[in-house]
Parts: sequence; structure tokens; C-alpha cells
Amino acid sequence: MNNNSNQSAAVPLPSRGGVRGGVSNYNPDVLSCLANLSNDEVFTPPQLANQMLDLLPQELFRSLDTKFLDPCTKSGVFLREIAKRLIDGLANEIPDLQERIDHIMHHQLYGIAITRLTSMMSRRSLYCSKDASCRYSISHFDDADGHIRFSEIQHTWIQGKCRYCGASQEVYDRGEDLETHAYEFIHTENPNTLYNNMTFDVIIGNPPYQLNDGGSGKGISALPLYNKFVEQSQRLNPRYLLMIIPSRWFAGGRGLNDFRESMLNDRRIKVLVDYPKSRDCFPGVDIAGGVCYFLWDREYDGLCDYRSIIKDTVSERIRNLHEFDIFIRDNIGLDIVHKVLSQQSVFYSSLVYSSTPFGLRSFYRGEKNYFPNSVILHSSEGVSYIEKKEITRNADIVDTYKVYIGKINPDRGGVNNAADGMMNVTTKVSTIGPNEIITETYLLLHKFDNKKEADNCASYFRTRFVRYLISVALTSMNIAKENFRFVPLQDFSKPWIDEELYAKYGLTEEEIAFIESMIRPME
Repeated sequence: MNNNSNQSAAVPLPSRGGVRGGVSNYNPDVLSCLANLSNDEVFTPPQLANQMLDLLPQELFRSLDTKFLDPCTKSGVFLREIAKRLIDGLANEIPDLQERIDHIMHHQLYGIAITRLTSMMSRRSLYCSKDASCRYSISHFDDADGHIRFSEIQHTWIQGKCRYCGASQEVYDRGEDLETHAYEFIHTENPNTLYNNMTFDVIIGNPPYQLNDGGSGKGISALPLYNKFVEQSQRLNPRYLLMIIPSRWFAGGRGLNDFRESMLNDRRIKVLVDYPKSRDCFPGVDIAGGVCYFLWDREYDGLCDYRSIIKDTVSERIRNLHEFDIFIRDNIGLDIVHKVLSQQSVFYSSLVYSSTPFGLRSFYRGEKNYFPNSVILHSSEGVSYIEKKEITRNADIVDTYKVYIGKINPDRGGVNNAADGMMNVTTKVSTIGPNEIITETYLLLHKFDNKKEADNCASYFRTRFVRYLISVALTSMNIAKENFRFVPLQDFSKPWIDEELYAKYGLTEEEIAFIESMIRPME
């Protein structure tokens, strides 16, 4: 980001060079390259930024008064692409190019950077200089920041947690030489004061997704942040809000229940574009549960135009987002769920046992060798033996037959990127007998008094049909009992196969083909 060259063009445009000596010279957009570097802070490719901007009424880019804010700018790509559209759209209003640029930069484009480094990157993208007051800036400001601000602020600790974002004091109360990740936009009661109560027509951005809380692993024990950027933006009451965020809120996510309820009940969400596999949106970046972006229109009150994109295939339908208390992202899956609900009243979300069914955490281990009156314990490291008195929950079902699966989604929330594009959804389905139990590593599905019914239940959970119904309600790396809300209870005096279930619930050939294109068979 040096400023060694004076830029003559107003805003640099990505372009392909001409042909020299029979070889096509390609001049890549640096922000496209940057977007592929990391999945820690996810940078937005210019193509994606423009897809989002295409959702806005384009007359906004022909008005001298439209004001835009990116409250979480990283590379500056949104502000840069907006500037390009304004430079074209205002050509008749302000014929002189430099005057037009000055008006746009000084009166229409604003940003709040998430770090000092990204503030310089964003200024370089927008002003062609990290210092908006220097001679290389395409529009001169009296201070180096221009309209892209960054303030180094601290968390506000209350009983070991930040009152604004929930960050752990133990993890983030550290020296000045380390990044605090206390993002200015969400660390204030009143965001209007950041820009002197300015009214913004459009707020757009790609916020930080999560903050590691020092728990059991990156991503698994992380605190979501993107919801706070959405909620803070709504407090500013813009005419339009456009943000790209993880899709995990559709059906799960730590601490996202209130956010999910608010989003699903908000009839101002006019368009919702969903990528179940994040690599279809951010090449090379894996985000469990996929990502989505939405257009929130303050004046809109209606159903949502929902678009699901897998590779180059778009499935679009006008949807009521609040049909269920979670959002079913699969349009074909929605029809299948309706068919199941029309015939069934008891579902496995009321039958599957809660996490840690016998009170034994995933790290718990027994003795390696058998001893009299011991209970067999199945853990991630195999079989060991414990005393029955160590069981603190559900001791009354120890002497039954039990069916279980692993708690972790083997597809890692849709980021396995398998060559065949298919999913397993669950690990193998296993049956154990009396005097056998499991740790928290596994999820207990059902218990039976005889082995035949347990084996028949296991055959049911191996079907593609059942695993597909689990996937409909699954957007994370962990499987919980709530993910079985659409899996109906069956008569387990007999085994089950897919063909019987397809017929029982009246699935069409198209629906069957869809399930079998998505879910791998399980032996």
C-alpha cells in the first residue's frame, strides 16, 4: 500500500489488457486476489459486491444526495464499487470529472474500518492513497482519514465479559501491541453519534463473523458478532440495508435465538440470497452452514424473494420466512416437509436425548480392562469400563438396547466440498445392548427393550430420507435434538428402506431424485 505513483484515473477499474505478441495480458483486480487469502476475516470479491449492489434501486446511483455507509469496511470494495456507479450515474449532474469525484468522496461515501490496517487498505481502494490528505489522493481531505474512520477503542468489561460484544476479558484484555477486536460500530449505545446523526440511505457491508471466546476450539466455541452489526445498522434506520453474513442463524447458532426470531418475523427483508456451500460465494473459504446476503427495505412489507444457489444452479421462490421457527433453506425440502407434517404428529425432536445422555463428558474415560459389575463405555477412543455409580443421568435405561450416532456432522456444516457434492449428514448409526453406554461424543436417538426393534430403528436412520430430513434443519457442525424436528416416528416392528418411505409420504420422482442427488447411501 505505498503511494509512490500519482494516480490519474479517478477510481481504478478492473480490466483485461489487450493482446501483445499473441498473448492476452490479464490485469487482475487486487481485491479479487485479496478475497482469496484468508477465512479469518472474510474479504468480499468485487463480483459479489456488485451482485449485492444490483439488488438496490439503481436510481440511488443517479442522485447527488444518496449517502452510503460501510460500518465494517476491510478492503474498501463496497465503497469502491459504489464510487464507480456514482461516477457513471452523476455524469449529467456534474459533468466535470474532478468536481464529480470530490462531491462523491466528500458527501456520499463513508466507512468505519475494523482495524487500522483495513482502514489504510480501504482508503487505498477508494482514494488511491492510504492518506486522504496527501497529494496522491484522488480527492483531497484536510485529514488523513478522509471519510473512512478508525478508532482504537477498548472493551467495556462487566464481570469478565464485554457489555457490548460479549468478548472474554481473559482473552481480550491484553497489551496495546495486540488487536483488541473491539469494533467501534457495535461498541456504542447510540451509533448515530459516530457521524453526527447523519442519515444514511444505504448501509452495506460484510461484518466480522465471530470472536473466539477461548473455549473448545475455533469456530465451535466462538461468539457470533455479525448479528450485532445487523442490529446496530437497523438502529440507524437506513432506507436500505445490505449485509452478507453466515447462514447459521437459519436454524441454530450460539446465542442467535432472538436474532433468528427477529429476522424471520421481519417483513422488510425483501430478498434473501443463500449459498449453502460457502465456496460457491467465497472461493477457497469454508464457513460451516454457508453464507447469505439480504436486502432489507425500510418501506417494504411483504413476502421474501428467496434464492438458493448451489454451484451455478439457482432455486428461487417467494417465501414466508416465518412459516416455522427455523428457516428451511431448501425449496424442494420445504415441499417434502409439508408432506411429512400432513401425515405425522410425533417427531424425533421430542424423543432424542439431550447432550451428555449419561452425564459423561466427551473426555471421560474408564478403565481399559474389564472388572466385575462394570459398565461398558463407548467413547471416541473406543471401549473402556466404569462403575455404574459413575452414571449421573438416565441410569434407568442402561439395561436397554440403544441406538446412537456421532454428535459431529461429518460434512462439517456443508464445508466438506466432496467431489461428488453429496452429504452423509450423520456418522454411522450404531446399536449397543444392555450394560453399554456412551459419552457426550455421541447422540442417543432411542432406547428399546429388544434388539430387533433397535436394529430396525437403526435401519431407519440409515435411510437417505431420514438423513435428508435431518439436513433440512441443520446449519452447523454439531447435531442436536432440535435437528430431528422433521423426522417422524415409525413402527419399528419392521425395518425400513427408502422406497417404502418415499411411497408412504407421497414423494414425486423429482423429489426422490433430489434427495438421492444430495445424500450418499449408507451401508
